[in-house]
Amino acid sequence: MSTAQVLVVGAGPTGLTLACGLAAGGVAVRVVDAADGPAATSRANILHARGVEVLARTGALGDLPERSLAPVGMTMHVRSKPLATMRFAPDPRESTQALFTSQADVEAELRRRLRDLGGDVEWGRRVTGLAQDPGGATAILEDGERIRADWVAGCDGARSAVRELAGIGFPGVPVVEQFLLADVHADWDRDRTTSAGWFHRDGVLLAIPMRDKEGGLWRLIADVPPSDRRLTGGEIAARFAALVPERSGEHIGLRDAVWTSVFRIQRRLAADYRAGRVLLAGDAAHVHSPIGGQGMNTGIGDAENLAWKLALVARGRAGVALLDTYTAERRPLAAGVLKRTTGNTRILVGEGPVSRFVRDRLFVPLLGLPAMQRKATRTASQLWVTYRRGPLGGRGGVGDRVPDRDCQHGGAAVRLYDALGPDWAVLAGRAEPAADRVAAAARGLLGDNVVVLHTDSGPGEVLLVRPDGHLAWRGADPADAERRLAAVLRGRR
Repeated sequence: MSTAQVLVVGAGPTGLTLACGLAAGGVAVRVVDAADGPAATSRANILHARGVEVLARTGALGDLPERSLAPVGMTMHVRSKPLATMRFAPDPRESTQALFTSQADVEAELRRRLRDLGGDVEWGRRVTGLAQDPGGATAILEDGERIRADWVAGCDGARSAVRELAGIGFPGVPVVEQFLLADVHADWDRDRTTSAGWFHRDGVLLAIPMRDKEGGLWRLIADVPPSDRRLTGGEIAARFAALVPERSGEHIGLRDAVWTSVFRIQRRLAADYRAGRVLLAGDAAHVHSPIGGQGMNTGIGDAENLAWKLALVARGRAGVALLDTYTAERRPLAAGVLKRTTGNTRILVGEGPVSRFVRDRLFVPLLGLPAMQRKATRTASQLWVTYRRGPLGGRGGVGDRVPDRDCQHGGAAVRLYDALGPDWAVLAGRAEPAADRVAAAARGLLGDNVVVLHTDSGPGEVLLVRPDGHLAWRGADPADAERRLAAVLRGRR
């Protein structure tokens, strides 16, 4: 029987982010995936600002910004008549913005980072059994191998075997019956600087420009009446060849289809993110409409939140109760994402004449207003996420995200987020005398992964920043910092 401190099941963005965070934190981690190898195509194609931040803190952003497109917006039409252009309106106060990049490219950068940390993915390893006891869990693979682990993380998608084997409920309902998706090379006389959408009495059509070497690559999405018959890739491409002129009034010359898919939008949320020695993250814990591109980003955020907590528990620096704060902090966020994406999808699809009237005359025109565009971009970015009301939150903004900023470390310039993950940061002004004493108190509980950073315009007190960029404590008394951090490691306020 082979062993690991943590077994991560699933090598998508969530599982890989978790594995990188654990490995960087000094945890022996193994990653298995049922697929034969990495995916060359991807369902997700946007990385919102929070996801970009997480990859940067994980050391897995690489050259994605140089290889990606900056989101501009989407013009919605009724046939050939434009209703409004819903533009991205990034917050100029933030240093990180969204990227149009494929999930496959994100996964490739995460695998590179994992290899740098001494790990790798074991492909073709399907989990078929799982048993728990007070000391750990044993995963049984399809080939008969047993892997003994202290913890098992199910990051294996909406049909998660780990979730089912752990007996965690996954209640929910369908939102829209059926969508077709195809990434196609096409000769199309259409502006590629923005995405486009068309409302039609039979459904909606979306077209998103994608970057590739050949050029002319588009992602097409359309809702269609449900069918029990399994469509081939050729049939899906043929459907789009007819749907595009029918719903947009424009001619498109499809050259070839790179990838096709049929999916039904579900709204599901796991009853809990933890059952004993088993934890869930990403689509294994929550699934929702892809409209708005929140799935990959929410899963990556799950992984970062779980990684620093599980690393502390695995290394004996924190009590098991700290893991319960993972569900408490992340599940309410997922519930909110589910609610918003479900509502937006139902408005977009416009089921019934009243819904279509509200959509065409009220909802979409409002999204053409600059104030609404700023609000919608901020909401999608997930930069607003706070855990202030959670078990580790508190007064004075404890639990809030601490924005990135310029700092100094040992006389060298550094950005705050470059110093985080797996490290914690003690952040203070240059003249703050308590910074080193707070850091010493923190190191007594956390180990050596605590870095002291100074800013020219200091906060007037000391901030203790978690590896995921959220505020853990603020003040000037090292003894109070030690008491607060000790409570955090016990999973308490």
